[in-house]
Amino acid sequence: MTSITNNVLTILNTKIYPGESKEIDFDVANLHTSSPINVPVIIERAKKPGPIVLFTAGIHGDEVNGVEIVRQLIAKGINKPKAGTIICIPVINIFGFINLKREFPDGRDLNRVFPGTSEGSLASRVAHKLMHEIVPIADYIIDFHTGGAGRFNAPQLRIMKENRSLNELAKVFGAPFVLYSKNLNKSFRNTCYKLGKPMLLFEGGKSFHIDESVTNHGVNGSKRVLQHLGMLSTKFNVSKPKKDTVFINESRWQRASHSGMFRASIGISSHVKKGDVLGHITDPYGKLNQAVKAPNTGYIINVNESPIVYQGDALFHISSKLKR
Repeated sequence: MTSITNNVLTILNTKIYPGESKEIDFDVANLHTSSPINVPVIIERAKKPGPIVLFTAGIHGDEVNGVEIVRQLIAKGINKPKAGTIICIPVINIFGFINLKREFPDGRDLNRVFPGTSEGSLASRVAHKLMHEIVPIADYIIDFHTGGAGRFNAPQLRIMKENRSLNELAKVFGAPFVLYSKNLNKSFRNTCYKLGKPMLLFEGGKSFHIDESVTNHGVNGSKRVLQHLGMLSTKFNVSKPKKDTVFINESRWQRASHSGMFRASIGISSHVKKGDVLGHITDPYGKLNQAVKAPNTGYIINVNESPIVYQGDALFHISSKLKR
């Protein structure tokens, strides 16, 4: 049961009073060996009232860069607010994290089963418990993800264009890019949206990889948001982004015209012009050397770093229309 009464916060049947720190276990099921598995929920409350901010990561078990961002928020004490409450769940899909898998052991993608059910699949039960025991108490949510299948995402936020408050919060966060995208059905973001819970979804890096630059963008953006909400401790410095955020209305994927060995020659976040060479597809025998050219002018917001590609594979994600 989750509630806040007389400034006493109750999460997972545990009371947290102003000024208290608590670590609570978000337990759903044991391992198949009957060994218990704990998903820590780390809660820090200030004596002074204020917003409740929820930081989450690891909805996909292979997206370790997001886990690292939340870990740093905790390790550096950024999660200890001067006002309000900060809740951190560094690894939601602990089963996938243990097994180095994106999905749950039942093969389901947690981010496609929300809001879940109490008697459904393992993934569905985790989604249900998160939505009923944690999310209702949050005023703001920041959820951290990375690119999948060897594709490296430039640090970016994904929000719906029509939401004015999210647009303002995205400007405060200061990621290099904001990509306007619709909420996917049965996703965590869409379910929170239906509940009226503002969420910033951060994407950066790739699976099974921790990138220092991406991590820094995630940590610094979180600090800016907390400062904006009057929650960040005065001992932390907050720097302005080096560049203005680029807001992207539309984007497109550049796909491989041939199968073969792939090497990108353009860096992530680069601005390219139509016709620029972005990389090459070759074969192992020295007969094929196919240049991959930009179909339009725009920013490179995702690069496929896999050395082997098949015809039709996504190679680059390129902005096509910017917000004016």
